[in-house]
Amino acid sequence: MDSFELNKILGAVLGTCLILLVTSFTASALFSPKMPEKPGFEIAVKEDAGHGKEGGAAAAASEPIEKLLQTASVEKGASAAKKCGACHTFEKGGPNRVGPNLYGVVGDHVGEGRGGFNFSAAMKGKGGAWDFEALNKFIANPKAAVPGTAMGFAGIPKDSERADVIAYLNSLSDSPKPLPTAAK
Repeated sequence: MDSFELNKILGAVLGTCLILLVTSFTASALFSPKMPEKPGFEIAVKEDAGHGKEGGAAAAASEPIEKLLQTASVEKGASAAKKCGACHTFEKGGPNRVGPNLYGVVGDHVGEGRGGFNFSAAMKGKGGAWDFEALNKFIANPKAAVPGTAMGFAGIPKDSERADVIAYLNSLSDSPKPLPTAAK
């Protein structure tokens, strides 16, 4: 191979590199990305000013759950609970997912059972039972009701929708608890 051939090859390589360099600078100038101030996405989670028991009670205390359950609809609750279906199952003997199966949850012990589901330490330490009031507070704002819970759901802020979901969860049982009725 003579020097003329070698010069042509090196010239082609250098010419290609020069074209790529100019194209890169031009593309950077035309299509410069706008970088966010903070990388990542912000997840909307309701935060409480008071992180104690009073904070969770204040968020859910707008109307007593017993009064809301008098007019609650199981059908509307089934529809509203579809958003929970990403992490929970509702059928009897259903599998656990990211969250436990919720069949028969009303009246069950908090942080125990649920088909061998591994609850967070905060949920295990809470104790008590899932009565209507406890479910109302937890569904309204899980992070305030059980600080340290692994549940990332922000909660259901609308009182009537929460009551519908609780009525639906109550219906998912071999022996549902009686719902409060209007006093005459």
